Order: sequence, then C-alpha cells, then structure tokens
Amino acid sequence: MSIIGWIVLGLIAGFIASKIVNRSGEGFFMDIVLGIVGALVGGFVFQSFGAAGITGFNLYSMVVAVIGAIILLVIYHAIFGRRAY
Repeated sequence: MSIIGWIVLGLIAGFIASKIVNRSGEGFFMDIVLGIVGALVGGFVFQSFGAAGITGFNLYSMVVAVIGAIILLVIYHAIFGRRAY
C-alpha cells in the first residue's frame, strides 16, 4: 500500500475509533497517527489469532485498523485517564 493509502486509511480509522471511544475527535494529525499505529497494532493482534492483518486499502483492513486504534485509545485512557483542561 502506498504512503497516501496509509495516511487515508489512518485518518479514517483514527477518526472512527476516536468517535467510538470518547465521542470527540483527537484532531486531524492525531487521528492520522492513531489510525496508522492502530493499523499496525490491529494487524499484530489479528495475526496473533491466526487471521490476516492489513491486506490493502479495503473494508477488512479498515476494520482491523479501527479495532487496533480502539485498543490503543482504551489503553491510553486507562493509563492517563481523562484530564480536565
């Protein structure tokens, strides 16, 4: 997958995951980073259970990336909690 594909996949997956976990977006660049790292984490988790990881720019890869990003956000909020600004 090209770098543009990773950025687009990351943006969409990060945005969806941040809306699911905390009802507000993390911001444009954080959503991209969250989605890309979430795709890597999701791919690792799926491969650990014997399924395929990221297979390209398709719906299955989007689901893997969103699940990975949700895992990251849940762990982040469990460690650092919600801070009032």
